[in-house]
Amino acid sequence: MELVGVSEIREMLGNVSRQRASVIANQRNFPEPLAVLAMGKVWRKSDVEAWIREHRPDLAGD
Repeated sequence: MELVGVSEIREMLGNVSRQRASVIANQRNFPEPLAVLAMGKVWRKSDVEAWIREHRPDLAGD
C-alpha cells in the first residue's frame, strides 16, 4: 500500500501550492486520511487517485 502526504498530493494535483493542496485535502468530499502522524496526515495513494479521477479528471493520468 502506497501512502501520500500533502507534498505528494501537491504533485498529483499539478504542483499546486502547499496551501492549496491543504485546502483541497480538507474538503468534505476528499478521502479520509489513513492516519495522522507527527509529520501530518497520510492518505492511501489509490484513494487520492480515485478522488482525482472523479473530481479533477483533467489531471487524471488515464
